[in-house]
Amino acid sequence: MMKSLSLDTLCKTFRFDGQSVKAVDGFTAQIEQGEIVAVVGESGSGKSTVARMIVGLERPTSGSVRLTDSAGMRTPTLKDVQMVFQDPFASLNPVHTVRTHLARPIRKLRETINGRQAVDAECERLLEHVELNPASLYIDRYPDSMSGGQRQRVAIARALAAKPDFLIADEPTSMLDVSIRHEVLMLLKSLKADGLGIVLITHDLKSVEAIADRVFVLKKGVCVESGTTSDVLQRPTHDYTRLLCASVPDPDGLFLNSRPSDGDALSEEG
Repeated sequence: MMKSLSLDTLCKTFRFDGQSVKAVDGFTAQIEQGEIVAVVGESGSGKSTVARMIVGLERPTSGSVRLTDSAGMRTPTLKDVQMVFQDPFASLNPVHTVRTHLARPIRKLRETINGRQAVDAECERLLEHVELNPASLYIDRYPDSMSGGQRQRVAIARALAAKPDFLIADEPTSMLDVSIRHEVLMLLKSLKADGLGIVLITHDLKSVEAIADRVFVLKKGVCVESGTTSDVLQRPTHDYTRLLCASVPDPDGLFLNSRPSDGDALSEEG
């Protein structure tokens, strides 16, 4: 049975100095295995808070995150959902080798893999799966000796070590060189083909266009538009989505055939 991840009316309110700030207000979505769903918006829109609630790093003020499988509905665990963080320079411990980063979740979350030889073999398989070949060149290296793109691949491999059904990728390419971003996006797309469900948190609509099947647009914590990627980006119905599309740098005219012009978007804003 294919599994699905249900986000039901998620709300998150933060309190600072006696004041309340609603970061997410009633976000609802369902993500299936084998698809990439993007959550987009400008900085402060609440998209990263959604990601943190999905993996349990933030507790919703109200609403729920539930996993549906053959046993029914339940709260997802670390074996079900893993996260790749934005900063590959901070998400890996500099005093641990790649082998240590990968072996730890295997030992903790993969009961069927026992013994050092079996764990090492799985570490090497994971590295090759994220295209760090040959694995022997990387497995005993420290993060500080690797490029940003290589580190992010290790971070993805570490997330895959738990053999999750869903991967939450929070701005996974925003801190990488432009030349490396496409490679990481294509890696995520290949993981979708393996049956992984992926939630892509991003402000980069070019990335969304390249790999996402569906997209949710957040503005100040509220979902203002959602649908298939082609419908939302090529035929946006909300002024905010139009403005986001019009704001994408596109000197070569490669982003969207029917992208609204800057003038149209701004005039509709007011």
